[in-house]
Amino acid sequence: MQIANVSALLAMGPPAQPGQPSPPFWTSLIPLVLLIVVFYFALIRPQQKKAKNQAQMLKGVRPGDKIVTSGGILGVVITVKEKTVSIRSADSKMEITKTAIAEILERSGESSES
Repeated sequence: MQIANVSALLAMGPPAQPGQPSPPFWTSLIPLVLLIVVFYFALIRPQQKKAKNQAQMLKGVRPGDKIVTSGGILGVVITVKEKTVSIRSADSKMEITKTAIAEILERSGESSES
């Protein structure tokens, strides 16, 4: 049997009962729409909220904050630039990208004036 014949057989649904009209086309779209809604609320929306919270946190980084990087390095922010942050960890000074900041452990007491 050829592939075209198999797909034609699979596309055919059960035959309609004599005397009964076939259901409207939009009734077969309801499960698809429900699936899309569930995916949106279960996967897409929480990911967007998390990205928004991460971006908000990165905007609020200021000198003196104690942070943890995504690599697990603990440090204190020294200077903040547009895309990078200089941190001091133990006896070393590093410059990392802002996106590498996973969490702010402790905020500094001073307010930032820009």
